[in-house]
Amino acid sequence: MRIWYNRLTSGSLIGLLFLCLAWELWLAPLRPGGSMLALKALPLLLPLIGILRGKRYTHQWTSMLALAYLAEGLVRATSDSGASQLLAVVETALALLLFTGCLAYSRASAPSRDIKAAD
Repeated sequence: MRIWYNRLTSGSLIGLLFLCLAWELWLAPLRPGGSMLALKALPLLLPLIGILRGKRYTHQWTSMLALAYLAEGLVRATSDSGASQLLAVVETALALLLFTGCLAYSRASAPSRDIKAAD
C-alpha cells in the first residue's frame, strides 16, 4: 500500500510544480510575459528527491509545505476570475492530494507498523 501512497504524492508534487510554473509564466500570469510569482515553484523542488526515493521524513515535512499551496489555491479560487480561478481550483486539488498522500505514506511507513507486521 505504501507504494501507492508514494505514487500519489510524487504525481501530485510533480503536477503542482508544473502547474505553478505554467500558470505564472504562460497560462494566466499576473503580468504579460510572465511574473516573478513563478518563483513560488522553487520550494517544491526541495522535497522532490526525497519524495521520489520514498523518505518518510520528507513526506512528513512536505505535508506542511502542501498547506501553503492549499491556502494560496483557496484564496485565489475565491478572489480571481477567469482562467486564473480555474487554475487555482486545480492547484487546490493537487495540494490536497499532496497533503493526503504525504500523511497516508507517513502513517503507512511508521516504524510501529513494521513491528506489528512482523508479529
